[in-house]
Amino acid sequence: MYQTDLFGQSQFPAQKSVKGCYLIYEPKGRAREYAALACNVYRGCDHGCTYCFAPSATRRQRQEFATSQPRANFLTKLQKEANKYQAAGIHGNVLLSFTTDPYQHLDVKEQVTRHTIEILHQAGLNVHVLTKGGSRALRDLNLFTPADAFATTLTLLNDEQSLKWEPNAALPQDRIETVRQFHAAGIPTWVSLEPVLDPAAALQIIRETWHSVDVFKVGTLNYHPHAKTIDWSKFAHDAVKVLSEFGFCQHTDPDTLQRGHFYLKRDLACYL
Repeated sequence: MYQTDLFGQSQFPAQKSVKGCYLIYEPKGRAREYAALACNVYRGCDHGCTYCFAPSATRRQRQEFATSQPRANFLTKLQKEANKYQAAGIHGNVLLSFTTDPYQHLDVKEQVTRHTIEILHQAGLNVHVLTKGGSRALRDLNLFTPADAFATTLTLLNDEQSLKWEPNAALPQDRIETVRQFHAAGIPTWVSLEPVLDPAAALQIIRETWHSVDVFKVGTLNYHPHAKTIDWSKFAHDAVKVLSEFGFCQHTDPDTLQRGHFYLKRDLACYL
């Protein structure tokens, strides 16, 4: 069985996790809609996003989770796991990261993400980075290839609102400009419009970024009372309309997305 990479540029054996590996793993549940394989570079995240699901998912108090730290012997263990994937002939995309951010402030000092990318590349694995770190990621731009991808989560455009919801993440325009720079360098890009905090802002983000974004992934807001204030049916239809106006086509298989596709996560697609 074979599958294409994110933008259909090449074919790899179908991705699956290797027995005995836990740093490079197959996500479950909602996360599986974003990636077939993933790796969490750090323990915790210092961005302090108020809507973040990761503290509860990792069974940690929010304040403790925000005091992020490197994982013990992470790079040594990662090298061993990457070697196992290479020996098994498994290639494809590894997403960094779900329960942390690879370009949080901690990475400026530790630079574990850079070494992670190098190790994965050496083992024949490609890297998809999903971050709210903005221009902090530009330090590693020279490591990315057209078989990799750079992605950012975009929720709002107003700085004051962003600081309220995502107090230590890069500001929206910094994230948008970073996507543009990766795109200009020939690196595939995608944007995660999840969580959606303000439907009007999410639609405006599409209008302001579509020319530098190859794929949009659109979701809802989960595990937060603010979600009940949003008309998800209206947003789902509006998102499809706006994305279609800019030439994007809906695709329903998250593992075979190509340039010009958009993907509605199941939580949102059910409202169409």
